[in-house]
Amino acid sequence: MNLPADFIEELRQLVAQSRHVLPPVLPAPDWQNGKAFRWRLAGKSGFLETVRDLSPVRLNDLCAIDRQKEEIRRNTLQFVKGLPANNVLLTGSRGTGKSSLIKALLNEFAAEGLRVIEVDRDLLNDLPDIIALVAHRPERFIIYCDDLSFTADDASYRALKTTLDGGLHAGSDNVLIYATSNRRHLLPEYMSDNLQTSVGDDGELHPGEAVEDKISLSDRFGMWLSFYAMTQDAYLDIVGHWLSTYGLPLDESARMAALQWAQGRGNRSGRSAAQFARDWAGRHGVAGS
Repeated sequence: MNLPADFIEELRQLVAQSRHVLPPVLPAPDWQNGKAFRWRLAGKSGFLETVRDLSPVRLNDLCAIDRQKEEIRRNTLQFVKGLPANNVLLTGSRGTGKSSLIKALLNEFAAEGLRVIEVDRDLLNDLPDIIALVAHRPERFIIYCDDLSFTADDASYRALKTTLDGGLHAGSDNVLIYATSNRRHLLPEYMSDNLQTSVGDDGELHPGEAVEDKISLSDRFGMWLSFYAMTQDAYLDIVGHWLSTYGLPLDESARMAALQWAQGRGNRSGRSAAQFARDWAGRHGVAGS
């Protein structure tokens, strides 16, 4: 049976148009092999994308943050054992190991059922959908929000605030939120906010509503871990660690070059130390470890 060419063309156009109307076929997360996932959008629908290229960083690779490392490891161990544990906010100087700690924790506890879901700040409104998706899974999930901060008129932080305010644990005790930020209170603070502060008859300070609202979000994290700019000795210790992974010593020439590297970048941090070691190994023709 031969159909008219114009009829066939109309069918093709109809099929092409229907593709824009029908919802996309979303990939299913690889629960069997996946250890980390990213929340993505396809049109208006969200899905978990399985992350294949995991960072190999281990807890032993992270130097000069022993107290923070011990605290978050203990909290995470409680979580994977099914014991009570807290949501965690990691704040402080850039490049000091906040994000690396989350990646190292996954490598530490993945065999015990820990999984990580990375969620961008702009997609925080989808938190209820993400939690509902994994609430009845046997694994333990950390929802990871990196470099979290909000503008003064950004209402998406309220979705996070609501999730942290008890709803997260209502039937979903296999989910915690770990967030990193350069700001302690996650929102910008202005001098005008402080003008709303009042003093009671007894001399007690009463913050204004704007200040209270900004502080209340970070207050919902049960554990705060602060990270600070490191000393020169701590920085060089980290440089020495990363150089050793390439089989290189921290001799005097490497030491001076590492200090110049930090000075050129304007800060001493674990990130700068790792970047210097990578550059130094390349200069000396040493392949990656």
